[in-house]
Amino acid sequence: MEFTFLGTSAGTPTRSRNVTGLALAPNGPKPWYLVDCGEGTQHQLLRTRYSVMQLRAIFITHIHGDHTFGLPGLLTSASMLGRTQALDIIAPPQVQRMIQAVIENSDSSLSYPLNYLDSEAADFHWQDDHVTVTNVALSHRVPCRAYVFTERKLERQLLRDKLIEEGIPAGPDWGELQKGHDVLLDDGRLIHSDDYTQVPRQARRLIVAGDNDDPNLLAAASKDCHVLVHEATYTQDVADRVGPWPQHSSAEQVARFAEQAQLPNLVLTHFSSRYQSGPGGAPHINQLAAEAMQHFNGQLFLARDFETYCLNKDLTLTRQDDAAGQNPRPPEP
Repeated sequence: MEFTFLGTSAGTPTRSRNVTGLALAPNGPKPWYLVDCGEGTQHQLLRTRYSVMQLRAIFITHIHGDHTFGLPGLLTSASMLGRTQALDIIAPPQVQRMIQAVIENSDSSLSYPLNYLDSEAADFHWQDDHVTVTNVALSHRVPCRAYVFTERKLERQLLRDKLIEEGIPAGPDWGELQKGHDVLLDDGRLIHSDDYTQVPRQARRLIVAGDNDDPNLLAAASKDCHVLVHEATYTQDVADRVGPWPQHSSAEQVARFAEQAQLPNLVLTHFSSRYQSGPGGAPHINQLAAEAMQHFNGQLFLARDFETYCLNKDLTLTRQDDAAGQNPRPPEP
C-alpha cells in the first residue's frame, strides 16, 4: 500500500510545494486513488508513474480551492487522452456543480461518465476489490472529512495439517479454499474456507485527513490505524498569533493527539506557504518537525512533494529513500 504526495502546501503553492493532492495505490499503480486535487495536480502527476487512465476514484475532503481547483483540468485531460472507463467522484455536493459549470462554460465534454457520491452522507461507505473507505467529520470553516482506507481481501494461508488430517487431498480444491471460496467435495461434503485457512496478518489501515483544527475527532477512527496523514499548517506560536478563524492545526496539536492515540506513524503535510524549505530560509519548515518531535514518540515524517511512502505488510511505514533503514524522523533545524 503506497501513497505519493503530489502537493504539500496550504492555500497557495510555493516554488517547491504544490497545493494539496495525494495518490494512493493499494496494489501498485493500477488502480489508484486520488485524495484532493489542488490546482496543478495533473502537472504533478506527469512526474510520477500514475496515469489518469488507471485512476479509480477521487476523494475530495472539502470544497476549498486548494483542494479542488485542479479537478476540471485533470478530468478533461483524461477525456482528451481517450479515457472511457467511469470514474467515481466522492465529494461534497458543491463539487459536482462546480465541475458541471466549468465543463458547460468552456466548450468541454467528457468521454466517460462520472459517478458522484456525496461524501457528507450519513451512511457514507465506498469499496472496491482492494479497499473499504469510510470517513470522519472534521472541524473546519466548511464541512470537511477525513478518509479511512482499510485493506480488503487479505491473502489466506492454508491449514495444511488440518486438511491432510481430514482426508482432503492436495489439488484444485486447496486452491479454491485459499482464494476464500467454499468447496463441495466429491464425497458430498461442503467445506468452508474459513475453517481451513487463516489470515496471518492484520489489514493495513491509514487515515488521510482534510483541514481540521480538532485532531481529537479522529480518536475512534485511529484505533487499529497504522498511519495518520494530517495537516500541520503552523507551528503553535504562529497558530496563536493567527488566531482560531482559519481552523487549522499546529504541529504540536497533531503530535499531542497522535501520541495520546498511540499511533505508530504520523505524516505531516499542508504547510503554510510562509515556511521555507531551502537552506537558510526563515521561518524554516523543519521548525514544524522539531515542534512535533517534542510531543510524539512514534515514527514522524514531514511530507515533501513527490515523496512516496509504503505501508508494508508487517505494518511498518517506510519512505522510498529510507528503504535501507535510515532514520525517517526529519532532522531538527
